[in-house]
Amino acid sequence: MKYKGKKKLGQHFLIDKNIIRKIIEVFSPTEKDLIVEIGPGKGALTEELVKYTKNLILVEIDSELIKELQQKFPDIKLINKDILECDFLKDFFPTKFRMIGNLPYYITSQILFKVFDSYKFTSDVLVMIQKEVAQRIVAAKGTKDYGILSLFTQFYSEPKILFNVSKNVFHPKPEVDSSIIHLKMKSNIELSEKEEKCFRQVVKTAFNQRRKTLKNSLQKLFNENEKELKEKFFSLPFDFTKRAEELSLNDFIYLAKNFCDLKLT
Repeated sequence: MKYKGKKKLGQHFLIDKNIIRKIIEVFSPTEKDLIVEIGPGKGALTEELVKYTKNLILVEIDSELIKELQQKFPDIKLINKDILECDFLKDFFPTKFRMIGNLPYYITSQILFKVFDSYKFTSDVLVMIQKEVAQRIVAAKGTKDYGILSLFTQFYSEPKILFNVSKNVFHPKPEVDSSIIHLKMKSNIELSEKEEKCFRQVVKTAFNQRRKTLKNSLQKLFNENEKELKEKFFSLPFDFTKRAEELSLNDFIYLAKNFCDLKLT
């Protein structure tokens, strides 16, 4: 009986061999790479990857598919787990790994945020995601797609949409088209660990009320007993009448650094 895929897991299997070969071509795997494949499904992409390296880790949540993968790839490490429950340091490290896969649309952002948490361990990521989400990732300031995902991705990596993929090359067919996007992870970010946390906090707070000016939305960064800190922050030489989508990545880094300095004084 043909495996139809489970809707609750967002399973859509890529069945076009030309697209698969194109993905491998742009990913350019080598035998030296440690590659983590998310959601290998029935192994269509894996079959091509093993031609270049056996240093693979397959992460598949579906226990039914794990049995099939074990038979096809007996020498490859398999992890029967939700990628969101994986500990990247314990499960994938000790060397930097590359990541590839067809991400379930409903948890794409969660997976990417988890990758950003472990950016130091990841060299690059090539994934197939919903086309609209890919557009959000590369969005520039001042556009409707620009938001938290745009800033986080551009802070931790250099994202690039490589090509789009029609919904007609999947089984079962999804309702939307997809994009192949490549994230070249930054080896270092310019903020300290504490400043990085402040950056995340400032970005999320600003975009949680994106219609408001920064003067209003960023009030929530401070507690009631931090009146003096708040006054110092809003007296910075910065235009707080702007809204979140008008700020560049460097603007948010500037605000995060100053916010962090105030909090630590």
